[in-house]
Amino acid sequence: MFNVMSRPPLYDEDAVQPMRDELVAVGFTELRTPAAVNEVIGMHDDKATLVMINSVCGCAAGGARPGVSLALQNNIIPDRLTTVFAGQDRDAVDQMRAHIKLPPSSPSMAIFKNGQVVYFMPRYEIEGYTPQQIADKLVNKFNELCSAPGPSIPPEQYAQVMYAKSCGSKIPVFKGN
Repeated sequence: MFNVMSRPPLYDEDAVQPMRDELVAVGFTELRTPAAVNEVIGMHDDKATLVMINSVCGCAAGGARPGVSLALQNNIIPDRLTTVFAGQDRDAVDQMRAHIKLPPSSPSMAIFKNGQVVYFMPRYEIEGYTPQQIADKLVNKFNELCSAPGPSIPPEQYAQVMYAKSCGSKIPVFKGN
């Protein structure tokens, strides 16, 4: 559940859980607080951190999540896989966007090294593209900027990942505990 000191989510948490689960299933760690965001982005160890700003929108469901999951089957991937969820972990997302220093965009993806964005994929490079096209863009950047061995999960496990095919217009709003 969310921290009572933070802003509540916009959407029902149970309804968006499948959208969270598909990223966790391929190796992502959720950053649900500003402190968690700062801890990961503040690492200065020359390692690559992929951040996906997840979303309930249709282009996240139809393109971004399946595309990033496919890209993580590459033999070179980022060292760390992290995600924040727009409209859900709102304070964490705001903190991540402060680190990205570009106009808000969700879904979107960024690769950080030593606290700096070295690559950013905004929504307009996701919306209207197939998962394969998104994966191809990411794989090119992984090969250029990353060095960790992939894939993030074995191909057999990847084949079992189920993708949520709903968008925000069908998700109930959050009504409190």
